[in-house]
Amino acid sequence: MSGRFVGFAPSSDSRRSPVPTDRPTARVARGTIPSVSTATEQQHLAGPLSAAVATLCQQLQPQVSEGTAAGFREVLRRLSAPLQVAVAGRIKSGKSTLVNALIGRRVAPTDVGECTRLVTRFQYGTVDRVEVVRTDGRRQVLPFDSTGMIPASLGMDIGEVSHLEAYLTNAVLRDLTVIDTPGLGSLDSASVARTEALLGAADTGGLDPVSRSAVAGAEAVLYVVTQGVRADDQQALAVFTAATGRREAGPVNAIAVLNKADTIAPESVAGADGDVWRAATLLAAKQADSLKPRVADVLPVIGLLAESAETGGFTSADADALRQLAALDEATRDTMLMGADLFTTWDCAVPAGTRERLLERLDLYGIRRALTALDAEPAITAGALRRVLLDSSGLAAVRGRLDAVFRARADGIKAAAALASITALAHASGDAGERQRVHDAIEVLLARPEAHQLRLLEALTLVAGGSVAMPQDLAEEVLRVGSSADLGEQLGLRGRPAHELTAYALERAGWWRSFASFGATPAQSRVAHVVHRAYFLIWQQLRGGG
Repeated sequence: MSGRFVGFAPSSDSRRSPVPTDRPTARVARGTIPSVSTATEQQHLAGPLSAAVATLCQQLQPQVSEGTAAGFREVLRRLSAPLQVAVAGRIKSGKSTLVNALIGRRVAPTDVGECTRLVTRFQYGTVDRVEVVRTDGRRQVLPFDSTGMIPASLGMDIGEVSHLEAYLTNAVLRDLTVIDTPGLGSLDSASVARTEALLGAADTGGLDPVSRSAVAGAEAVLYVVTQGVRADDQQALAVFTAATGRREAGPVNAIAVLNKADTIAPESVAGADGDVWRAATLLAAKQADSLKPRVADVLPVIGLLAESAETGGFTSADADALRQLAALDEATRDTMLMGADLFTTWDCAVPAGTRERLLERLDLYGIRRALTALDAEPAITAGALRRVLLDSSGLAAVRGRLDAVFRARADGIKAAAALASITALAHASGDAGERQRVHDAIEVLLARPEAHQLRLLEALTLVAGGSVAMPQDLAEEVLRVGSSADLGEQLGLRGRPAHELTAYALERAGWWRSFASFGATPAQSRVAHVVHRAYFLIWQQLRGGG
């Protein structure tokens, strides 16, 4: 792959032929980006690129075998579905707690049990329910338990269960499906196998295993790490290539979070100056360097605090208990906050059971943050105190990064994933003519200026995955240009005046064009032409010309 920049449909046949069709409406004409035929379809697609790929898929269906066409229908269904983000990581890294915080409802089980060994897809539905999907395709509907969570026991042999699908009347899930996965590293082989084989592969109808594999997978990954980044975390993240339909996890479709940031000892991180959050931020930056280019960023978060503040776990009764603790003399407070055992056993007016609940919901870090807020503003309301805790959790930054990396680029991510699936389906058929027709149709689409985002995402993936070797400084520039939707960030000049951005974009466009012509290998040259075009389009946009 390192010798050719081949697009999404590599083919051993270098001949180019028009896409044959029996119907005029099925022709993929040069000079136009096709759009889906109905307003309903357009309404549910992420954007114009997804619409173009959807129309391409519709037009190719009558030109391929029935097996491949069935796969194309599944790709169409996935294109119109919300962006699918898999939350992945090691066991006990706090994935389910973070899932609850992101959804805004405590619904995913966080204690180790049979349900934590299964893939669970949280998606929007008009009626709250859990569907148990068996390995033979049969489904059984279960209600949530009395606390609103997925039942701790399914009442059946877990070996016969493929995965769970939870439907929630939750606005967050209208444009984002969140997939909770079993932790890797310490689970039984059967759980890991289910995760790798079935993640995102629900509702693929009667597809054969090869076709199912070609269209399966989430389109993006949120990887959860803790302070002790292990040497094989790269390998663990690579396992979730299966979670993205065999497309490499990279800065286009993967970010990581440093969870349980409050457990980091500030003295263990140089430059932290005794501040826990600063220590977490510095450690997250180091982890980002070690996990590159697999992830776009690593952000610190306290999942437990985020879950409690965002899902209703923090109540007015908890606020009242914290007020009582804030009224204690300083020496007593300081002693109690030295450790969890002292906090729950020390003799004071607040009942031990109440303190245990606070510790379970907030941990000592959250309790300290709440007491500091009460010291500064004794009359602070329970709602305002909850917001202080939420702000202290780091969840807002994680959501912001999810929006910047995933939601804002959902159109390109979904279109790229769909094209990869279309190509894989054609190759799996073993029909050289079918493969060539798909290749030609995709090349027509990619040739359009509007489809440059797909070329850029592909170039980024090739460089990030090492398929095209680049000098480190140039590789980092490719990653920067392709990993953000913000023009200033793309140029590495965030916050600088527009005239500086404009001049720099034009200068870099010229440099990459020269590099493509002189000194670059053929594979590097193809990437360089894409980066040149990206800078040129940025320059046009800054000048108001496009």
